Amino acid sequence: MRILIVEDDDILRRQLIQGLQAAGYAVDSAANGVDAHHVGDSSPYDAVVLDLGLQQIDGLTVLRKWRSAGRDMPVLILTARDGWHEKVAGIDAGADDYLGKPFHMEELLARLRALIRRAGGHASAELACGSLTLDTRNGRATVDGQALSLTSHEYRVLAYLMHHRDKVISRSDLVEHIYAQDFDRDANTVEVFIARLRKKLPPGLIETVRGLGYRLTAPVDAPANGEIHQHRLCGSGGNDARHDRA
Repeated sequence: MRILIVEDDDILRRQLIQGLQAAGYAVDSAANGVDAHHVGDSSPYDAVVLDLGLQQIDGLTVLRKWRSAGRDMPVLILTARDGWHEKVAGIDAGADDYLGKPFHMEELLARLRALIRRAGGHASAELACGSLTLDTRNGRATVDGQALSLTSHEYRVLAYLMHHRDKVISRSDLVEHIYAQDFDRDANTVEVFIARLRKKLPPGLIETVRGLGYRLTAPVDAPANGEIHQHRLCGSGGNDARHDRA
């Protein structure tokens, strides 16, 4: 999952970056409103942490510009603790939540997890698909209760697929959401991460939809042959669909 941090205080911005990276996120940052507007308008993010007191362009103006341009990523605004009027203005401008300064990193992370879950239509902190479970609070993935050992990039791929389960996710979308902006990206490595995950997950859980991308689904039946098998969409009442198998 990829997060944008917009904060003009250098020390706080570095603390936020370090805290989110330690929690497993790919993190980009901006120190002023001009840069924030540009990167937020040109790159996809799973959530944004936005300080309102920015230089050049204030945070409220940046937020309004994003929303008027159709940018719908969840936004958590940072305000002075007694700035209730800023909180109201931020929510009215399109923010999804707010947090007063100073704050604990654990609370910020919890609020971000909630925003990302709600954006994907999930109410619980624990996501499930078949025998696979992902606890977003501690980044722990299990199959039938047994913990999985994942690299940071394997975890990001799995987390993104779990948050968007039953949806076809293109390889380019995965690249955009598992790497920070300054990372040397290689789209071919996504196939490597998918292949590694398939070895660690139950057969058929990650499905390839040819020409489109990947989808996380819960298999109903074992493959009848080498090309076609059935799946039940995670959370569906049993509507089956047939797709090509990688």
